[in-house]
Amino acid sequence: MLADAPLAFLETIDEAAARPHAEFAAKLRERVAGNAQALFVAAADGRLVGQAGGFTPPGTRGVTLVFAVYLAPTWRGRGLLGRLVDAVAQWSLAAGRPELELEVMTGNQRAIRAYQGLGFVDTGLRSRHPVIPVFTELKMRRPA
Repeated sequence: MLADAPLAFLETIDEAAARPHAEFAAKLRERVAGNAQALFVAAADGRLVGQAGGFTPPGTRGVTLVFAVYLAPTWRGRGLLGRLVDAVAQWSLAAGRPELELEVMTGNQRAIRAYQGLGFVDTGLRSRHPVIPVFTELKMRRPA
């Protein structure tokens, strides 16, 4: 994921590779417990082909922020994105959060169109990328 879409995540491939496997596994276990955050994955032939996570941003109520979305190139355009986002949406509703938000790079038209196809709309809000401040992200929102 980090090699294919390095700007979409908050760490570099070198940073991720430097972390011990036990730390990575602990973070995954943390994300699948409770209703504050979750990570949904899709696998085929024993390989990760997609993922989407959700968490409640500090100080918000009723909103799940969709994050860490990735699809392997061969799985794009095949409906997997919708299934992963639906899993986040169902989890969000069960936790009492009826809205989904996400942030996407302003120039990533393919991702923007894909999210629009899933019912997300541009809120008009923009923010700086948290790691590379010369880039801008747009916020999109939809009902869970």
